[in-house]
Amino acid sequence: MNGWVIFALVTLIAVLLIKGVPVKLVRSAGQGMIKITIGVLFLFFFNLFGASFGLHLPINVFTAIIVGLLGIPGIASLTAIHLFVL
Repeated sequence: MNGWVIFALVTLIAVLLIKGVPVKLVRSAGQGMIKITIGVLFLFFFNLFGASFGLHLPINVFTAIIVGLLGIPGIASLTAIHLFVL
């Protein structure tokens, strides 16, 4: 079983080296990862400063994507959901 996995990975790498990786795909994936990282940083600092007010938002993939895409309005909406719904 492990032999097939290694063979598939080596074949995939060889095909990508010969054909090339689409630049648009790599660029969009990189921008998405940067937005998610910024979302995690926003959540971290929000939790750091919000602890004095009793506010805490969990840092997970869902909240990081919401805050990464929406920015400050994303933090505000998650805070409102946390305060009024949960």
